[in-house]
Amino acid sequence: MHLRDWPIAERPREKLLQRGAETLTEAELLAVLLQHGHRGTDALELARSLLVEFGSLRGLLSAGREAACRHRGIGPTRWAQIQAALELVRRHHLERLRQGPLLASPRAAREFLVARLRDRDHEVFCCLFLDTRHRLICFEELFRGTVDGASVHPREVVKQALARNAASVILAHNHPSGVAEPSHADELITTRLRDALALVDIRVLDHLIVGDCSCTSLAERGIV
Repeated sequence: MHLRDWPIAERPREKLLQRGAETLTEAELLAVLLQHGHRGTDALELARSLLVEFGSLRGLLSAGREAACRHRGIGPTRWAQIQAALELVRRHHLERLRQGPLLASPRAAREFLVARLRDRDHEVFCCLFLDTRHRLICFEELFRGTVDGASVHPREVVKQALARNAASVILAHNHPSGVAEPSHADELITTRLRDALALVDIRVLDHLIVGDCSCTSLAERGIV
């Protein structure tokens, strides 16, 4: 049976309109995004098959273009739609950070960083540049590495902070292993960056390490 032949109250889009998005299953939400299936398969069946093949919603959202497009019914256009939806969520988190002092919303900062970094297959080192009132100026991904680590250059971090007239920074990077426990190398680079930025009167407020749905603060560990 095609979705158009279902009772109106059971169709994902109509269900969303009548009851709210929170009442839909992951497959139903994905079906609304996909809009239609392919020959012989409706959007909901396609959504369910995608969740099964990739193991979870997260598995699907983090799948690369080549892997996703191997699934029947998913081509470059639909993969782009899925990625656009995911990027909207990330930018929604970033917008929340701009609404006031960043230190007043540590949960929002962690949610944004987890959404941005947790599914990367390589390390990414980032900076949140803040003004004198601890409001976000911008977020930048500065260095990329392999799963073994990122090469971070203190002089470049100082250069970028000065270019943005930052008064303070929050450092962040991910651990592709999913374990957010800081390594000895993480502690060393934090100290080097703190000392380098202090020479130009820019304070390091924290260094956050993103793992699998978790975020560890080096400031809370007494390292910053």
